[in-house]
Amino acid sequence: MAKQKNVFISHVHKDDHGLQKLKDLLAPKGLDIRDSSIHTGKFNNATDPHYIKTQILAPAINWAGVFICYVSPQTKDSDWVNWEIEYAAKQGKRVIGVWEHGEKECDLPSALKEYADALVGWNGDSIIDAINGKDTWEKPDGSDCEPVELNRHPC
Repeated sequence: MAKQKNVFISHVHKDDHGLQKLKDLLAPKGLDIRDSSIHTGKFNNATDPHYIKTQILAPAINWAGVFICYVSPQTKDSDWVNWEIEYAAKQGKRVIGVWEHGEKECDLPSALKEYADALVGWNGDSIIDAINGKDTWEKPDGSDCEPVELNRHPC
């Protein structure tokens, strides 16, 4: 029986396709991801940013035990992704960055640089280890990061 984990996967809507790929990557390794993030299949018509943050996103993030940021070239410019990361960190959530499958390396969202506990490549074992508390810092290919200045953790 697969172990279930409640997560919120922060992403931009152009990357909705990657959410199921992430879940599919982890399922054969015994981890069933229960995702509370907002995506095309769970879309809403809200337009007021305050309402979206307080009534839709905050409860979804609060429900999750772990917060994952799906890192693609588009996430660094998303005010929503940065807000979600910062909110999750302030709630004491474990914040993990997961490089998009096939990503060669792109700029990270500024909040991820500040609050991340781990950043891992597209490898099921590495992602599960990060979810379970291992503070790993990887490039998209799974190799170790070069040292960089981060506010929370060195790479």
